[in-house]
Amino acid sequence: MNLFGEIILFFLLLRIIVNFIADDLNMTASKAGLPPEFAGEYDADTYRKTQEYTSVRTKFGMVEEAFSFAVLLFFWFAGGFNWLDIYLRAWGFGDLVTGLLYIGALALGSMLLSLPFGIYSTFVIEEKFGFNRTTAGTFILDILKSIALAALVGGPILAAVLAFFMWAGVLAWLYAWVFATVVMLFIYFIAPVLLYPLFFKFTPLEDGELKSEIYLLSQKLQFPISGIYVIDGSRRSSKSNAFFTGFGKTKRIALFDTLVSGYTVKEILAVLGHEIGHCKKRHVTYMLVSGIVEFGIELYLLSFLLGSLGFFAAFRVENFSVYAGLVLMSIVYSVISQVLSALKNMASRKFEYEADEYSIRKVGLADEMISCLKKLGKDTLSNLTPHPLYVFMHYSHPAPLARFEAIKKLTR
Repeated sequence: MNLFGEIILFFLLLRIIVNFIADDLNMTASKAGLPPEFAGEYDADTYRKTQEYTSVRTKFGMVEEAFSFAVLLFFWFAGGFNWLDIYLRAWGFGDLVTGLLYIGALALGSMLLSLPFGIYSTFVIEEKFGFNRTTAGTFILDILKSIALAALVGGPILAAVLAFFMWAGVLAWLYAWVFATVVMLFIYFIAPVLLYPLFFKFTPLEDGELKSEIYLLSQKLQFPISGIYVIDGSRRSSKSNAFFTGFGKTKRIALFDTLVSGYTVKEILAVLGHEIGHCKKRHVTYMLVSGIVEFGIELYLLSFLLGSLGFFAAFRVENFSVYAGLVLMSIVYSVISQVLSALKNMASRKFEYEADEYSIRKVGLADEMISCLKKLGKDTLSNLTPHPLYVFMHYSHPAPLARFEAIKKLTR
């Protein structure tokens, strides 16, 4: 292994060590007593179940991460990246088709290796704690749909990116970035209409108090919507959620059926006020733009690494190729991505506070917001006392107690 490989291996090891430390600290923090703010919501058995769920999910995640890392090291040091490249080159299809086969084979292998973990997570852990409602048929169908989408949508995009890097010269990364950005934005627009319905059934919300109040809220906040839909989230999980889809006057509200059936009208309005706050303050646009910028950085890094023979040698790959470089770069970028993810989570937590403030000031219903968040936390067995390091690294939303305190300050 050359110096390049040693540096890569060091940072990969450092990442997994830091993740394990954060996981261990978080499990220890979850053993704290029930915070007084939740005294009226949880009994001893429910809180003990919450702590157990945090422990089980964390340990499971650690095992899965350790397994994935071990497989990567084995494949790396056994010369797997090079062997697969040589094997597929012998088929004589040319660089572009060979590249698609190379990346596709690795993606399929990764999916198959992760499949047992997905099955165990869904049908053992989530089942044990009462969340799972996914049938074997739905689980299999979701996988097949995901593979089909990856092939039909991701395949042509990947082919275009590879083609740019193969034939467009030194500015290939820029051309690929512009092309991918246009495609990503197009998919972002059409996903609510064409892609989401492949996995969820959208049913117009029935006439009644909730529908009337939502339309009144949208008028009050000058936030036009084209429809309110209930989606069958209960087919997969008992957990609840709500989100907006579409843009401009085509914006739709999507409510999980579990949210509609388990929460009061005012609690749902408080949550929708929060989601409207995200739109009004352009948080969604910011996160979209940051994702596009990050992808540009990733492509530029690829263009830089493609010029380094030492980079390919670090992974024991004998022949230069754009497609192998893209795969190997994704391994290196996984370390950078985790750092960027922590920074994006900081921004996301700030946005959550701002959206809460918008909802409280424009809609009111502070008590209903808190009661809804408590219900959501209880219904999902969320860790009520997460460790600060774990929050910093992984939480896109503020920790429950910090969020409640911020809401209370707005009403004093």
